[in-house]
Amino acid sequence: MRPLRIGVDAVNLRGGGGVTHLVQLLQAASPDRHGFDRITVWSGRATLERFPHDRSWLDLRSHSMLDRSLPHRVAWRRAALERQAEETSDVLFAPGGLVDRGSIPRITMVRNMLTFDPAERRRYPLSDRFRWHLEVLRRLQARSFCRADGVIFLNDYARRSVTPMLGSAPRRTAVIPHGVADRFRAAPRPPRPLSAVTPESPLRLLYVSTVNLYKHQWHVVEAVARLRAEGLSVRLVLVGRGERRAMRRLEAAVARFDPGRVMVDYRGAVEFGELHALYREAELFVFASSCENLPNILLEAMAAGLPIASSSRGPMPDLLGDAGTYFDPEDPASVAAALRVLTVSPERRAHVAALAHDAARAYTWDRCADRTFAFLRDVYVDTVRETSAAG
Repeated sequence: MRPLRIGVDAVNLRGGGGVTHLVQLLQAASPDRHGFDRITVWSGRATLERFPHDRSWLDLRSHSMLDRSLPHRVAWRRAALERQAEETSDVLFAPGGLVDRGSIPRITMVRNMLTFDPAERRRYPLSDRFRWHLEVLRRLQARSFCRADGVIFLNDYARRSVTPMLGSAPRRTAVIPHGVADRFRAAPRPPRPLSAVTPESPLRLLYVSTVNLYKHQWHVVEAVARLRAEGLSVRLVLVGRGERRAMRRLEAAVARFDPGRVMVDYRGAVEFGELHALYREAELFVFASSCENLPNILLEAMAAGLPIASSSRGPMPDLLGDAGTYFDPEDPASVAAALRVLTVSPERRAHVAALAHDAARAYTWDRCADRTFAFLRDVYVDTVRETSAAG
């Protein structure tokens, strides 16, 4: 069989985890191992700048309309992408979650669980534009998953949750988790004994995530206040850009429980390339989200060798297993109880940090890339075989 070519529809990938995934995938890729000799990627110029430029097999393409607003990108995608994909590619990979019908096999991904969780969507009122965005996106993605020749899930939790919500089961599926960049990996540090945790040198807690209605940072703030009221010296660092309504709730919680700004340090958005340094400074990680698919932030904390107090919702127990100390993310008393267990017991911190660090070894970008390109090839071969049999 002649070498095959992959097209990648990254038209609507502008930032965040979607771009990070594709950047890491292309950096780790060895496409020739699976019979591919060319990968063509379509996206905006700013996104393409983040991809590796030293791969002879990588063709990065843009257009002026792809640097403009969503309607312009959608218009270009409909008018030009199909034609160019058919000219340059044997299979089209759309990691953004949307595909149209066409003459070559299509593979897409389930990335966002918020669109498929009705309880979480209801956190946003019907009058909210974002709620309507989620409702429309759910319908478009469900249709895409049914149309696609192959669908990649990031874990079994997502496959179990999303598949029943589709009109029909996807033709072919694979579970392929993301990886963790090596710069996040660090051996667990020896925990400080409780006697060394003082008001002058409090235990350093870290929560990295966007401030959003399903992330519950305000409950973590109240939980930390409860620990301090008990005489435990802890300090919380919050990192992540904020959504307007969620920021109001966070600011109200800080004003109520920490008016002197001595126990909470909200740092806002931090460049992705600088995050690993924050993990190195922390002694305990908190993750209070109630809606996730495969949270890379949690994987990063695991790889960084941190003891983790985590939400018991979604895929978190599947990822952490015995390495997590769990809580109800909407109950500050429950959050406080989990944090208390880790704060007062250095032995417990050391034990779960070691378990989490070992579990994170399974998540590598080399493995993700290898399994992704193997699946793309399998879908292509199966689709060609089915088409030949039907003809």
